[in-house]
Amino acid sequence: MMSVNLELTAHVLFIALLFAAHAAFIFALGYYILSALQWYSYRPMRVIFHYNKPLWHLFLFVLPIALYFSILFYDKESVYYLFAAYPLVVFFWHLKLDKPLQFTKRVKRFFLFLFVSTVFADMICFNKTPQSAAVIAPLFAAFAVSFAYEKILFFGYRHEAKRKLKSMKNLRIIAITASYGKTSIKNFLYHILSAKFNCYKTPRSVNTIVGLIQDINTTLPLNTDIYIAEAGARERGDIGEIAEFLEPNIAIIGQIGAQHIEYFKSLEAIRDTKMELISSPKLTQAFVHESLNANPNGDERIKIFGKEIKVAEANLEGTKFSIKLGRKRVEFETKLLGSFNALNLAACIHAALYLGFDIEEIQKAVASINSVEHRLQRIDANGKIILDDSFNGNFEGMKISYELAKTYKGRKVVVTPGIVESTKEENEKLAKIIDEVFDLVIITGSVNAAVLNHEITRAHKIVLGDKSQLTAILAQNTKEGDLILFSNDAPTYM
Repeated sequence: MMSVNLELTAHVLFIALLFAAHAAFIFALGYYILSALQWYSYRPMRVIFHYNKPLWHLFLFVLPIALYFSILFYDKESVYYLFAAYPLVVFFWHLKLDKPLQFTKRVKRFFLFLFVSTVFADMICFNKTPQSAAVIAPLFAAFAVSFAYEKILFFGYRHEAKRKLKSMKNLRIIAITASYGKTSIKNFLYHILSAKFNCYKTPRSVNTIVGLIQDINTTLPLNTDIYIAEAGARERGDIGEIAEFLEPNIAIIGQIGAQHIEYFKSLEAIRDTKMELISSPKLTQAFVHESLNANPNGDERIKIFGKEIKVAEANLEGTKFSIKLGRKRVEFETKLLGSFNALNLAACIHAALYLGFDIEEIQKAVASINSVEHRLQRIDANGKIILDDSFNGNFEGMKISYELAKTYKGRKVVVTPGIVESTKEENEKLAKIIDEVFDLVIITGSVNAAVLNHEITRAHKIVLGDKSQLTAILAQNTKEGDLILFSNDAPTYM
């Protein structure tokens, strides 16, 4: 009797260990796929066609699946080695990520669905050895159920957010889009308008329809007078969807360029997508940058801006510029670094004037604006000048930051991955400017490493494959009196 009980216990333990190993393998696959989806806003087509690390797909998804089926065909018992090894590979891969998977409610729900589908698949497919469907079926089922469930939740949350906006009778909404600079415009405008109104702005770089809905439902105060929101896009229709949902009263469309060109394929497509913002049914005024070549066709709601700006001075202490307003040219001073901020501020100045501010109020507000974190933010530390411009990822903005660095008399160091999600030609042009200005170039990430390394010939170069080594590299290669510019940043998945 005892021997029978021992055999039964051993069999149960064997089945439990088998399930645990099998589940760990499936969960590791799910962790990798979900990480990629989260990085690319849960758009499967972007993960398939616009993924910047295709070798990760090969080694962390295709190869494990291929090995699984190969082992099942030749030697089923050996599959347990794969079950043990693959989760360890994913674990050590995860440790090197600077943006690992965030365990949001959506992610937790997905893993719950995956657990249930794995148990169900094991009950059907397992006897003593795994079957082929016991990996593919749970993953497919979990993703199918997860996407369907999130779609249902999305429509519910959207309805709730829309109802909240309609209940705020005195609310005015300002929506901002651009290829670059929209977060700066948002922050500057918030600073100016807060002198007269109860303002609320979307946090960080929240600019998708899902992010906006969540922000409205959870954070937007009911006593808000002006809601300032960013609108971002990766494909046609994204901005239009936001305009239809928010129904902004004021639209600001800033400068456009080749940012995200790999998604849109042409500048014309980028322009058309940004212009979707003026489709708002409640639009009363739109400020559109001249780079969009917009034709108002007599529509008095559309004001073109950009040509009226003149930058008088831009150095490491701040920026002085003027704007022609009517027949008068008005002077402004700001502590913000970089001549491009004159353009960002111009959009804010026009919007503030439209909302009833006088010139003196705006001049005072502009003079008191502090730099936005990671956008040409000056930090003096240990005798070194650090310019943190790690959130600036477009050619024009990076070029201006290099011109600013050029005014410094001492040794100059730049840390950059180049321009992410742009063209090879733009990175080649950027590399030539870098080579003229800087003494030391630290190239981070692999996305543009080959182009930058080839084009930069004069300056000393360090190509850094692992950003975790950056602090040590800077300590070894910089000294007191250096200027260090952090120019753009790319997460490890880029």
